[in-house]
Amino acid sequence: MADSAGIQQGSPAIGAAGLVPAAPGAGGTEGAAGGSARIAVKKAQLRSSPRPKKLEKLGVYSSCKAEGACKCNGWKSQNPPPTPPRTDQPSSTVSLQEPCRSCSHTLGDHVTHLENVSEEEMNRLLGIVLDVEYLYTCVHKEEDADTKQVYFSLFKLLRKSILQMGKPMLEAQESPPFEKPSIEQGVNNFVQYKFSHLPSKERQTIMELAKMFLNQINYWQLETPSQRRQRVPNDDAAGYKANYTRWLCYCNVPQFCDSLPRYETTQIFGRTLVRSVFTVMRKQLLEQARQEKDKLPPEKRTLILTHFPKFLSMLEEEVYSHSSPIWTQDFLAGASGGLIPIHTVISAPPVARPLYYSPSPVSVDPSTCGSVSPARKTASVLEPNPVGEKRKPSEPLLHEENKRPRVVGDIPMELINEVMATITDPAAVPETSLLSAHSARDEAARHEERRGVIEFHVIGNSLNQKPNKRILMWLVGLQNVFSHQLPRMPKEYITRLVFDPKHKTLSLIKDGRVIGGICFRMFPSQGFTEIVFCAVTSNEQVKGYGTHLMNHLKEYHIKHDILNFLTYADEYAIGYFKKQGFSKDIKVPKAKYVGYIKDYEGATLMGCELNPSIPYTEFSVIIKKQKEIIKKLIERKQAQIRKVYPGLSCFKEGVRQIPIESIPGIRETGWKPIGKGKELKDPEQLYSTLKTILQHVKSHPNAWPFMEPVKKTEAPGYYQVIRFPMDLKTMSERLKSRYYMTRKLFMADMQRIFTNCREYNPPESEYYKCANLLEKFFYTKIKEAGLIEK
Repeated sequence: MADSAGIQQGSPAIGAAGLVPAAPGAGGTEGAAGGSARIAVKKAQLRSSPRPKKLEKLGVYSSCKAEGACKCNGWKSQNPPPTPPRTDQPSSTVSLQEPCRSCSHTLGDHVTHLENVSEEEMNRLLGIVLDVEYLYTCVHKEEDADTKQVYFSLFKLLRKSILQMGKPMLEAQESPPFEKPSIEQGVNNFVQYKFSHLPSKERQTIMELAKMFLNQINYWQLETPSQRRQRVPNDDAAGYKANYTRWLCYCNVPQFCDSLPRYETTQIFGRTLVRSVFTVMRKQLLEQARQEKDKLPPEKRTLILTHFPKFLSMLEEEVYSHSSPIWTQDFLAGASGGLIPIHTVISAPPVARPLYYSPSPVSVDPSTCGSVSPARKTASVLEPNPVGEKRKPSEPLLHEENKRPRVVGDIPMELINEVMATITDPAAVPETSLLSAHSARDEAARHEERRGVIEFHVIGNSLNQKPNKRILMWLVGLQNVFSHQLPRMPKEYITRLVFDPKHKTLSLIKDGRVIGGICFRMFPSQGFTEIVFCAVTSNEQVKGYGTHLMNHLKEYHIKHDILNFLTYADEYAIGYFKKQGFSKDIKVPKAKYVGYIKDYEGATLMGCELNPSIPYTEFSVIIKKQKEIIKKLIERKQAQIRKVYPGLSCFKEGVRQIPIESIPGIRETGWKPIGKGKELKDPEQLYSTLKTILQHVKSHPNAWPFMEPVKKTEAPGYYQVIRFPMDLKTMSERLKSRYYMTRKLFMADMQRIFTNCREYNPPESEYYKCANLLEKFFYTKIKEAGLIEK
C-alpha cells in the first residue's frame, strides 16, 4: 500500500513500493527519506549534547585564535576516533585545555569566538557542520565530474560559513526563479486552458493529476550532463548543464543539507527544464505504474493507469508546441490589456516519500509515428470520484473580482458563483441527448473520441526517414476515401498530393482504419494553409465527424501559428465550409496566395480566419455552458420580480394606446426603452427614405422567402398558426398607398415578417436562418438612415 504520508492535499501517489530519489553521493542506493532522516537524527543528538561537546565539534572547523598569528584552520584531537567509529564505547568529552595535534594550541584557543554565542546560534552552526561532513562524503563517493564539482563548491561554501559564523549565501549571476512562467504556473495555465469548462468533479480529478505531475518533478532525479550528452548528442549541452547545476544547488542538495535555502523545482524552473526531462520522465513513470499496478490502492488504479497517461499526452503537446499560450507571461490577459489575476489551481505539495525512477539513459523517439501528432483528448469522461478536499468555486472568481474594474451593469459575482455551482453540478443539469435538436453537430464525434472509438492523427509521407508501415497504410486508406468520395477528381492527382511530402493529412481513424481526413499544404511564409481534399466515407457521414475534423485542424494550425485557411469549394462543399466558418470574404491579401494555391475551374474560393483564443474542439461545450448560465440568471431574475400587477383599466375608458414604459412592472423585467430616432416630419422625405430601405431589403440574397404572401398549397396550416401575415409585396403596396405615416408602422410590419417566420419554421430550417440574417440587415439600414439611434 502507498504510504499515506506521501499524499497531501489530495495528491495521489503513484508508486506503491515507496521508491525515492537517491541522496547526493549515495550512488542510488540510499533513499531520500532515509538519508535526510539519518542526518536529522544526528543533528538532534548533537544539539542535545553538553556545551563542551558542541565546542569540541565546532573547534574542528574553527581557526586558531592564539597569539602569534597561528595559521591552523581547525583543531585536531591528539587521539582521533577510530575509523569506522565504534558504537560500543561511549565517546568522552574533551577538555578545553586539550592541545591541538597540528599547532599545539588548546581547544579553547580555537573556540574563543564562541564564548558568548547563544545556544540557538551554536545549534545552527552545528547543523552546518554536519552538512559539511555529509557533503565531504558525497565528494569522495561521487563519480560524475560535474556533480562532484558542485558538491565541492557547496562544501567550501558551508565551511566558509562556519569560519565566518555567517549564513550560507550562494553566489550566482542569477537568482531564483530562473524562468517565467514557472513549471507550476504553466501547469496551472494548462488546467485553466484545457479543462476550465468541465464540471467540478471532473475538474477536481484533473487537479489531482496535475498535483501528481508537479510532485514527481519536484522529486525527480535529473540525469547528469554526461549521461544526457550520450542520450541526446545534439541537445543544448551548456543550457542543460546550467540548469542541472542550479537544480543541485537550490533543489536537490538542500533536501539533505537543510542549512542551504531550498526551493521547489516547479517554482523556480520553467518550460526549458520540463522539455529536457518530459519525454524520459513520462516513459519511466508510465512503465513503473504498469509494473506496480497490482500494488496500487484500488481507488488510485483507474486514475493512474487510465487518466494519467491521457493527461500527460495532452500536456506533452503544450510542452513541445512552439505556440502554446500556457507558457506566455500574459496568459488570460484581459480585453483591456491588463493581466487578469490567475488563481493558483494547484501547487506541488511537499511529499515525504515521492516516487523515483532512475535516470538511466533510455532510447526514446518522440516521433515514432513519423509526423503523427496526437489529437487533443478531453478528460470530461473521467470516472473516479476525486480524492481530497474540493476547492470552492468561488475562490478564483472572488480573487478576480477584487482586481478587475467593475463595469456598470455587471452581474454581482456572488450570483455568478451561485449559478456556476448549480451549472457544474451534474445532478442539477440534465444531460443533452445526442439526438436532441439542441445538441451540437460535433457532440457525437466528441463523445466517441473521449471513449477512444475514434482518433485523429496528422500524418504525411517523408523522403528523409524510413517509411513507417502504419503511416503508409493510413495514407493508402486516405487515398481510397478521397477517390471514392471525390469521383470527379482524377485518382492519379489525389494519389500524387496525398503522398507528396509537402502535403499533410489530418486523418480520422476508427477501429484501426481510415474513415476520413483533410489533406492540406501549409505555407508558413505566406501565413495561410490550402485545404486540398476533405472527405468522410459515405457510411460514416452525418455523425459530426466532418465538423470535429475541421476543429482539430484549426487547433493544429493555431499551434503552428498559421491563422488562415484557403480552399476552392465546389457547389456540393460550399454548405459544409460555410458551417465551419468559411466565407467568400477572403482575409488573406491576394498577393500572398496568387501563384501558391491551386486553381480549380468551376469552384469557389473560400477562406476562414482562425481565432487563437478559441479552443475549437470544445467550443460548442463552452457555448452550451454559457447558455445554461444565462438561462439560470434569467430564471433567478424572474423569481425575484414575480409580482402580479392589476390589469390595465385605461383601455375601458377609451384610451387607444399608452407608452410601453407606463406599464406597471415592465422596467423590473429589465426592459429598456429603445433609443429614440429621428422622426421625419416631411411625408415626402419619410416616403423616400422608407422606399430606399425597402428596396435594399428586397434585393438582399436572404429576402427570397418573404417576397410574396405565403401560398396555402406550399405551407398547409400556415394561416391557422399565423394570424397576422405580412410580406414584402404587401409592404410595397402599403408604401405606395402612403399607409406608413410614421417609421414605427413601417418597422412594425417588417418585424412581423421575421416574427411570423420564426414562429412557424423550426430553428434549423433555411427560412429561419434567412429571417435572422435579413432582420440584422434591415436594422443596419434603419440605423444608417438615422431612424433609430446607433
